[in-house]
This record gives sequence, C-alpha cells and structure tokens, in this order.
Amino acid sequence: MSRPIAEMRNPGPATARMLAELDIDSEGELRRLGALEAHHRLKFRFGRRVTLVAPYAKEAALRGCDWRSLNPTVRDDLRKATRRP
Repeated sequence: MSRPIAEMRNPGPATARMLAELDIDSEGELRRLGALEAHHRLKFRFGRRVTLVAPYAKEAALRGCDWRSLNPTVRDDLRKATRRP
C-alpha cells in the first residue's frame, strides 16, 4: 500500500493539499507521474503559489531524503527542467 503524500518527507501540508486537489494523494501516484510532471501540473493550476523548492521537495521525497541533501547537479537539472518552453 502506498502512503499518503502528507506522510512523506519534504512536501509540507500546503503542497500535500495542492497535490490532493490534482488527485495526487499518494506516494504511488507521485511516483507514477514523477516529480517533474507533478510540478508542472501544480504550476499550471496554482501558478506562483508553487515555489522553486517544490520540485526539489517532491524529488527528494521519492528518494527518501531531505531536499537540501540533493546533489547540486540534481537540483540544477530539476531547475532547468521546470522551465517548460
């Protein structure tokens, strides 16, 4: 069984609520979509309410680590990937 987003490390209560509004309410659903796709959906729906840290938090949650411990290269790749053309 997949745990709820609210029980995962990194995504805070506000992010968990926003993800739930998009029917992304479990670790399994987040894994299925991937951190970047979930981020793009959040940005489309919530715009500026979604911060730059959001993709880091989701990726780190899937990796089971704190977002601040992500390799700088991974963070840089995520930052670049969040800029959709």
